[in-house]
Amino acid sequence: MADLDPRLVELYDIDNPDGPDHDYYRSLVDHAGARAVLDLGCGTGILTVTFAAPGRRVVGVDPSPAMLHFAKRRRGAEQVDWILGDSRSIPPGAHDVAILSGNVAQHIPDGAWERTLADLHASLRPGGLLAFESRNPSDRAWEGWASAAPTERDTPHGRLQESFELLDQNIDETGEGTIALRARNLLDGEDLSHDFTLAFRAEATLVEQLDRAGFDVRAVWGDWDRTPVRENSRLLVIEAIRR
Repeated sequence: MADLDPRLVELYDIDNPDGPDHDYYRSLVDHAGARAVLDLGCGTGILTVTFAAPGRRVVGVDPSPAMLHFAKRRRGAEQVDWILGDSRSIPPGAHDVAILSGNVAQHIPDGAWERTLADLHASLRPGGLLAFESRNPSDRAWEGWASAAPTERDTPHGRLQESFELLDQNIDETGEGTIALRARNLLDGEDLSHDFTLAFRAEATLVEQLDRAGFDVRAVWGDWDRTPVRENSRLLVIEAIRR
């Protein structure tokens, strides 16, 4: 897949600012007393750099050169080890906590997802914590994305029109499966659109996959405030312990 246009990358932090999701992950890292933290799919590093603390090693891994180029230029970047790649590029070491924020797990297709869990298991010490979130399939969020009217806004790089187009869906009655989307981005008429596929996995599926990979799920939350999962919960927030 082609990398994101750097002009769109520069807008990422505006569209995905620091918020309750970041507070949640920081609280996990601090409560664990983590000395080594792995942020897989770190993107622009907006959350990654905030994990840095005296005596703590922080590693940020991402497959996008454009995202990492941006991350390395942000304040505090020198306190993070930045690595281009996916889970196969995780450096050796017994990490205390590994996270995948921003629904990164959904961008990893079946097959690669199982391999990713195996790589994360190998990268964590016994008793280490893995945490990530994924959209709840029963919420069927993609239906709203695809039906929404295009939006327009002014950016430092020009007038940007944005919308989503549903390209394909392979979804069962529970909402599990995959959705192929096109993010349409027209910047002053220049087409910067890109295609991507998201995997929607139910709570039971994720728990089973984690068990096979050697993790015990200690909690599944329906939101960042640690409320229980309900059928209409927007998110599944997973905490799992490496056996």
